[in-house]
Amino acid sequence: MPERLTASILGAGFAAEGHTIALKAAGVDVVAMASRTAESGQQAASRLGIPHFQTDWQSLLREQPTDIVAVATPGGAHHEMCKAALESGAHVLVDKPLATTAEDARELHEIAQRLGKKTAYAASYRYQPQAYYARQLIDEGRLGRILEAEFISHYHWPERMPYGWPHSLEAGGGRLNNNFTHKLAIAQHILGGDILAAMGECRNDLKKVPVATPVHDFREYFSQALTAEEAAECDWKEVTSDWAYTVLVQLAAADQGDPVSVTFRHSGLRFSRNPDHVAIYGTEGVLHIEGAYVQGTMELSHDGETWQQLEIPDEILERLSAEQNPTQRNWNQLASDLVRDIRAEPVDKYLTFHDGWLYQEVIDIVRRGDGWHRPGI
Repeated sequence: MPERLTASILGAGFAAEGHTIALKAAGVDVVAMASRTAESGQQAASRLGIPHFQTDWQSLLREQPTDIVAVATPGGAHHEMCKAALESGAHVLVDKPLATTAEDARELHEIAQRLGKKTAYAASYRYQPQAYYARQLIDEGRLGRILEAEFISHYHWPERMPYGWPHSLEAGGGRLNNNFTHKLAIAQHILGGDILAAMGECRNDLKKVPVATPVHDFREYFSQALTAEEAAECDWKEVTSDWAYTVLVQLAAADQGDPVSVTFRHSGLRFSRNPDHVAIYGTEGVLHIEGAYVQGTMELSHDGETWQQLEIPDEILERLSAEQNPTQRNWNQLASDLVRDIRAEPVDKYLTFHDGWLYQEVIDIVRRGDGWHRPGI
């Protein structure tokens, strides 16, 4: 094992920047980046202090092998890139989704197993400190036996955002691939246990969007939405991705006896009157957490009338990355876990390609919409 691990980054957008920062924080030397767009990719590499950049990712893997490859492109490229990275001898960190189908995701998991490579799957909002504290409250019996949970969110994505990968299932877009994956990871962290069965339905509420200059950085999608006048001058392209879903999952929650029923609900184009939230219902109490990804206030009630606002214990905050931005903090934590595992150091359970495969199984079940199925069978 070298004294310092090296990494290369495939992609140059928001996730690529986040994975670069996270790997550096974990003590890894990020030495190369590849992106198909030369100008923005070179700018990103320079800004992040990455010494080598090129537009041909396949050549980069051949000519400059590294210990770790982070795949931070839209999901449609993940299968080919992850497969090539594993076969180059690297451990792999990939953003969600692992692939665009369960079949491809399972193949990547099996290749990693066969080659003995460590993998990390970045449905990383499971690292929210609120999720850790919710798990602690359940372990302490503060909620009694858990009966059910709900994850409810309504976003307001711009309907005139220029056509890009979020609008295409083939490119890895859709709310199931990029929103539900975080929620399922949080639910498993809080409740524990395996996924027993899933069912659901999804909708494409958007239909068509204008074709204009694509938005490269995820953080700029809202600010670069077109006006009605600008959109009227554009060609429009069909949207194939899902923008709303309702998913039911049965989790074999740890030490709870019967499976826990979890409802996941999301609408991508309209705000709700009520705030996004997560709620955990037990025989002795209800835990309510604001925010789609449990990033808000936590409140506990034992009678449904009085609510106690909770403070996250310092010991939970101290065990996580000190980064203040939640998205970056969670990426930092995942990268740290992966690096410690590569170095054969003690590490808590973290998400791998095995989880990415099973999550994609659930997504495929929901898209088929034909009743209950057990993933991984």
